[in-house]
Amino acid sequence: MQAVIVEDSRLARQELRALLRHHPEVVVTGEAGDAQSALELIRSITPDLVFLDIHLPGKSGFEILQELESVPEVIFTTAFDQYALQAFEYNALDYLLKPVVPSRLAQAIGKVTAKTVSSAGKAGAEIPGGERRIFVKDGSKCWFVRLADVRLFESKGNYTRIYFGDQQPMVLRTLQQLEDGLDGNIFLRINRQQILNTRFVRSVSACPGQRLLLELATGETVEVSRRQVQRFQSIFRL
Repeated sequence: MQAVIVEDSRLARQELRALLRHHPEVVVTGEAGDAQSALELIRSITPDLVFLDIHLPGKSGFEILQELESVPEVIFTTAFDQYALQAFEYNALDYLLKPVVPSRLAQAIGKVTAKTVSSAGKAGAEIPGGERRIFVKDGSKCWFVRLADVRLFESKGNYTRIYFGDQQPMVLRTLQQLEDGLDGNIFLRINRQQILNTRFVRSVSACPGQRLLLELATGETVEVSRRQVQRFQSIFRL
């Protein structure tokens, strides 16, 4: 796959190139050290993949993506972790902190390769909302998670606990902030504290107070409040 490196530090570009020599499937066809050069390069080459820094002369990496008519796959490379959640809005495949660790780079490239293979023959098809990814950081641990794999968001004051697999990290965002970016046909606010991925529902039963008790595919149970029952029933056509 063809890739370009957008990074204002020449040393950082050289270091990334050196790491990429261990990945012959990735061919670096160009480099840019500022926003304007990056826009011109990406438009002329139309690469499959961009390694994109966030802090650049002229514009940020996010602003570059906003100006592109066609956006390639993106792996952010940056020294700052405070922008990680913003990557949620740009469907980035990964977010690498500098200095880039070889094992993390290998994981990121593996995601690109897997997506390329799974998308073969589907050019132009719309990506379902569940295929979007969110970057989750809790302390020193980070995950890039498919929304389809998140079964529950749970409010904890100004924080939200995110349930996926056997993980339950907390992020510094309110439930309302996260809800605004979710597909309302898949993710339903079932009560004041929780947003549920309805695709994880295994069974439904009535409980006192005109509420519903849901059993999830994981065996966990959650309640739908009386105020949200009608919305839930309309989705499941009950």
